[in-house]
Amino acid sequence: MKSIPKLIKRFVAILLISLFLFLLTNFFILFIISKNMTASGSPYTTANETAKKLQRTENGYCLDKDTLTKLNEWGAWAFLIDDTTHKIVWCTDNLPNHIPEKYSLSDISDLTLGYIQDYPTYTGASEYGLFVIGYPKDRYWKSMYPTWDYYFIKNFPKTLIFVFSVNLALIFFIYIITSSKLIKSVKPIIAGIQALGEDKSIHIKETGIFSELAMNINHTSDILESQKYQLRKKETARANWIAGVSHDIRTPLSMVMGYASQLKHDIRLTDDEREKAAVIVKQSSRIGNLINDLNLASKLEYNMQPTSLYQENIIAIVRQVVVDFINITISDKYKIEWKTDNDLSVCLVNADKNLMKRAVSNLIQNSINHNENGCTIYVHIQTTEKECLITVSDDGVGATDEEIDKINNTPHYMVCDHNTFKQAHGLGLLIVKQIASVHNGSITIKHSRYGGFEASIILPLS
Repeated sequence: MKSIPKLIKRFVAILLISLFLFLLTNFFILFIISKNMTASGSPYTTANETAKKLQRTENGYCLDKDTLTKLNEWGAWAFLIDDTTHKIVWCTDNLPNHIPEKYSLSDISDLTLGYIQDYPTYTGASEYGLFVIGYPKDRYWKSMYPTWDYYFIKNFPKTLIFVFSVNLALIFFIYIITSSKLIKSVKPIIAGIQALGEDKSIHIKETGIFSELAMNINHTSDILESQKYQLRKKETARANWIAGVSHDIRTPLSMVMGYASQLKHDIRLTDDEREKAAVIVKQSSRIGNLINDLNLASKLEYNMQPTSLYQENIIAIVRQVVVDFINITISDKYKIEWKTDNDLSVCLVNADKNLMKRAVSNLIQNSINHNENGCTIYVHIQTTEKECLITVSDDGVGATDEEIDKINNTPHYMVCDHNTFKQAHGLGLLIVKQIASVHNGSITIKHSRYGGFEASIILPLS
């Protein structure tokens, strides 16, 4: 795109100019502040130079008048500590009264690095001992070796706010001047991209610096609209085909089941022939259930299944499903245990009662279908602050890690095996997923705590 390199160059130029002005302004402000607030000469240098000027005479130690005058102008005072006795052997006349006369090595270390009685002190090397200069308490603030003017530290927050304000105003001014037209051109582009993300049709005026980008967005929008139309046609055709095939299969399948059922009970046939007829009835029933599941899955996938969401007590719905399974006299090999806490009697969710019954029935039937030798099925409901969990688990053969991973992560997972008499995890669980999705919920599959298979429907509380 030709506009992109041009846009990049423009932003790079603005960035360089902004950085240059930013640094120039900061250096200028810091220079002015440092010039006005920094003391004339370093106090460390002053201490060393003054120490060299200290002379020893027959009458004791003395400093020249000029040096003493400067010390008085600064409000400073000085004294000399003897190397042997660690006592003050000389001092200026303005030495504060509460300054100690004798110092230990620890005291000398402290005054060298910091303060004496909150007075900032600086030391210089003298051939007669340790030379110390002290300044007024509000003159300097010491942090180990670095030293700044006291008023500079005192006014630092104001200075920082001032510098920050100047920088902010400068950056804002540059931004307004250089980017007003750019922002105006970007707004429709952003609106167009957001509209594409929301699956809406969009058309942007193809003018300005982003004219080429606007043209591409418009072209993309046209392509997406065309693809949506074609996809809707394919989805409608697929759903209609599934519904038609399902309808057409039901009539011949009913005839097959009817005749096979008659043969199954015909005493004129041999036991082997009646057993084969029973297999035909069982497998025909399975085909009928699969057709119903396929039709329902198709309707749920394309939002063609009418749903009636009302506030329902999910505990009552699930309990009714469990009772229905017990009443149809399922084999003694399969036991259903209600593991829900007796104190939990109400759990309200916005649900379609019939769809939720179908989902829970599928989970229970799934445990039955995959455990030919029997198992115990556990139904458990629990709640959190925002969710309701419906868990159906068993202590049967379960599933492998690979199968569970596929069920959880593959949208249309179907396990195929060589045993055509055994239903696999697949369409039934897919329908449960779709029903959970219709209710703004989800489903999780994992190994059961009882050693078998476990599935949980997670629904938001109403």
